[in-house]
Amino acid sequence: MNKWVKRGFAVSLAGVMALGLAACGSSSNGSSDKGHLVFQIWDQGQKAGMEAMAKAYMEKNPDVTIEVQATGWDEYWTKLEAAATSNSMPDIFWMHSNQIYKYADNGILADCSEIVDEKNYSEIAVENAKGSDGKIYGVPKDKDIIVLLYNKELFDAAGIAYPDENWTWDDMESASAEIYDKTGKYGYMAYSHDQLGYWNFVYQNGGRILNEDGTEAAYTEPATADAIKHYVGIQDNDWCPTQEQFANTGASEMFFSGEGAMYLAGNYELVNLCTTYTDMNGKWDVAMLPKCPDPAEGEGRASISNSVSYATAAEGKNKELAMKFLEFLASEEGQKIQGESGAAIPAYNGLEDTWVQTFADQGYELTLQNVVDMFDYSVKYVNNPSRSAWEPKVEQTMLDIYGGNVTVDEGIQKMQDIVTEAIADN
Repeated sequence: MNKWVKRGFAVSLAGVMALGLAACGSSSNGSSDKGHLVFQIWDQGQKAGMEAMAKAYMEKNPDVTIEVQATGWDEYWTKLEAAATSNSMPDIFWMHSNQIYKYADNGILADCSEIVDEKNYSEIAVENAKGSDGKIYGVPKDKDIIVLLYNKELFDAAGIAYPDENWTWDDMESASAEIYDKTGKYGYMAYSHDQLGYWNFVYQNGGRILNEDGTEAAYTEPATADAIKHYVGIQDNDWCPTQEQFANTGASEMFFSGEGAMYLAGNYELVNLCTTYTDMNGKWDVAMLPKCPDPAEGEGRASISNSVSYATAAEGKNKELAMKFLEFLASEEGQKIQGESGAAIPAYNGLEDTWVQTFADQGYELTLQNVVDMFDYSVKYVNNPSRSAWEPKVEQTMLDIYGGNVTVDEGIQKMQDIVTEAIADN
């Protein structure tokens, strides 16, 4: 059975046939004009950076025009799925690791193995661009990391020193209690999330979500289960909001309104936060993730790292031109432009400082070397070909645990079973 049908997509027989023929049809969603490329992304905040790279390429290739189109996340994937089934893929588009297997394994994406020199990029970014066959189906765009944001004003009001590289979970929780006691504001806000939440705690404790090759679930392994229990238990403290509160008001909104002192965020969010909350410049900063004080295994440090790739359809009227632009996006020059735009940390090794310097040049008072340093112990984003089947069910189970519908132990076993079944059915 075609995986697009197996995974529940509303694809008609004609749509499935079109999907199968997508590799030999047109791939332009915006224009069929020769020399005109449509470049689709899901983040308005990064549009200027993508346009800067497109401009640099067009200056060297005046016969080419590149139109960057930005939409929201949900709309992006709805449109891309529709384009895949109707034979109208955009010329260049972003590909997320969540979706790479679905598109690559169904023959939708062009093989980029020949234009990606793996030694130039973050190993994690390269792995996130591969399909099940091990081929590279996108140009590594960036690499991200999870960081701790903290409100300097609340720390100052409580008379507590700012987080540093020696901080542990105990320090974070002790500071949270003291901030709450002295200011009435929340401390660390532990909202239910995998990449931005409990996954980091699991790997800091020496646990894992999947085994190394992604063929087995590991939720019930002691180090994993203990870390999940610890993370869930944080909400039992008065200084942490409940999941019901987070459903009404997000952690970032609480943080920038001064209602909470700390939360985890992806570095990819920083540019938007800086431009959105300009009045808070200098009043907050970024720290390394606190380490596990007594890990079951390892040194207690870990931060989940994910990445995005640039991709094009397997075939189409503009494929040759699109591949040439992808080569530019893969180059040190193209990646440097992205870094200098502040859009994201380039996947290209050695260009991290281009991203860091951008914030300083714009006058944003953030300690971003912390971000770069955490790549030394980064952990690859948890993923396998069946993730789309198990991820939403696991997420709901976490909410059921928080809501008291199941015990933590029951929930952990349920998550183990969900992932095990999804892997078997894939």
